[in-house]
Amino acid sequence: MFLRFEGGITRGRYERRNYNANIYYTDPLTQKGIENVKESPGRLDAAKKAFQAVGGEVKDFYLVTGQYDMVMVSEVPDHETGVKLSLALGSAGAVRTETLNAYSEDEYRQIIASLP
Repeated sequence: MFLRFEGGITRGRYERRNYNANIYYTDPLTQKGIENVKESPGRLDAAKKAFQAVGGEVKDFYLVTGQYDMVMVSEVPDHETGVKLSLALGSAGAVRTETLNAYSEDEYRQIIASLP
């Protein structure tokens, strides 16, 4: 999963107000997940409900080829909520999640400008 945090960077740190996290989950299927792949749409529906229950939203979902089997673009209220959802999704045993931070071009420029 790839995390992209919005909320503004000041002096290389995040400001907590108006804080949202756009999360890009990369979900390779586990052996259990591929053995039960026909149940995958139901698991996606359950994930969407889990996001809604904590004030988040699944924005997009893609079936992809290559290293990952699925990518889910989501928004959650904060980083901690994103981590909890990642652990909950992974603990079901059907997918493994990977987390990377991703920054927009504007955020990238702010980070570079804040370097000593």
